[in-house]
Amino acid sequence: MAKTQTRYVCQQCGRVSASYMGRCPQCGEYNTMTEEIVHAEPVTKGKSAVRGLTGRSQPRPIGEVSGEAEDRIPVPIGEFARVLGGGIVPGSIVLVGGDPGIGKSTLMLQLALDMATSQRVLYVSGEESERQIKMRALRLQEADGKLPSNLLLVTETNLETILNHVRETQPTLLIVDSIQTVYLSELDSSAGSVSQVRECSSQLRELAKSSGISVFVIGHVTKEGQIAGPRVLEHIVDTVLYLEGDRFQAYRLLRSVKNRFGATAEVGVFEMRERGLVEVTNPSEAFLAERMVNAPGSAIAVTMEGTRPLLVEVQGLTSPTQFGNARRTPNGVDYNRLLMIAAVLTRRMGLRLAEQDIFVNVVGGLKIDEPAADLAVAAAVASSMRDVSVRADTVMIGELGLAGELRMPGQMMLRLREAGKLGFKTAIVPKRLRQGEPWPKTIEIIEARSIQQALELAMALERQKPRGREVV
Repeated sequence: MAKTQTRYVCQQCGRVSASYMGRCPQCGEYNTMTEEIVHAEPVTKGKSAVRGLTGRSQPRPIGEVSGEAEDRIPVPIGEFARVLGGGIVPGSIVLVGGDPGIGKSTLMLQLALDMATSQRVLYVSGEESERQIKMRALRLQEADGKLPSNLLLVTETNLETILNHVRETQPTLLIVDSIQTVYLSELDSSAGSVSQVRECSSQLRELAKSSGISVFVIGHVTKEGQIAGPRVLEHIVDTVLYLEGDRFQAYRLLRSVKNRFGATAEVGVFEMRERGLVEVTNPSEAFLAERMVNAPGSAIAVTMEGTRPLLVEVQGLTSPTQFGNARRTPNGVDYNRLLMIAAVLTRRMGLRLAEQDIFVNVVGGLKIDEPAADLAVAAAVASSMRDVSVRADTVMIGELGLAGELRMPGQMMLRLREAGKLGFKTAIVPKRLRQGEPWPKTIEIIEARSIQQALELAMALERQKPRGREVV
């Protein structure tokens, strides 16, 4: 009989301890250590215990390895294909995460319905019954639409049984909803624990690499915004996608944070409607559709999401504080970044923001992380403070330094071309110190060296058009 021992594993970071601790010393979380019983010897022996992608391996010279690129499986959902890098790579494993109720299962069921018209798809659910899935599929389909016969449903949580179903049906695409409900009977820990999530994900990866089946795995997200379970789960898979957005907003963003077969930080934009998620082909126009023209405290920023430029409205509001310490409340902007911008405006512009509560909001539920939106945030705050609006057809692009200088962000030409396509007439950008590609002809460029010059131009544009194209 195999010897057993007891250990305690943190369900947040995966740290293993011989005794119970109320607080994990690695991640600092409380009450995350769970007792697990492990076997000192393998549970099974013999040929079935051989692990690996094929069960056996043999070293070969790299020159003898076939280098032909496999064709991607086309995806009917254009925004989904964009995030994946052009389509589904055969034999890849993709992790889809997001907050509860954000629309992960809805998006994956839409993908299964569209892919089942030309491919065999197996949808495995451990959270819903087959009847519930069919009811949701009928709601997602058109009024006279028929459910495809190539879409197979099964409600199962035992991984061994799931693998048997895969061998019997031989699908092209396997969807597991969710990885936290799947378990291996040979492990004594409960479903969703660190050991179960890691082992089940590893076996699904081996299935994908050895058989060529593309696997999509849905993962839960904790309140901190991370995939529930160990962070090693993100290292096991080939692609990690996050479905972001406010549940009270209509827009959802499918963001790629890891992709071995395409660009990272790529974003697909969807809108939640009655019949599911509908892709938004022109997100910049959708985000700017409801903005109030020539309102104080509003500025337009051009941010890069992957390879796509997006125009978003940044709103700022200042109000005299009623307490001893003024508040800084950002929504969609990094808190520390807002503190830095407020400090620069106070020191370099002479704005008395220490007595003002500052609120910054990015319309549409977007989250801007790149520093290219610093100038737009500063303009929105200064516009609200002075009660002077920024011209409606002007975009502001630039990174703000502590000395009040403006720095040139990357991919400026793509940003300016996108702004020109949407009808904007003027762009205030940092002064270009190195000559390169000429500015686009579709939009007037005004260059500024400091935040003071840029804001003076932004406020003056509302009253009169500047004579020159450059500020030295």
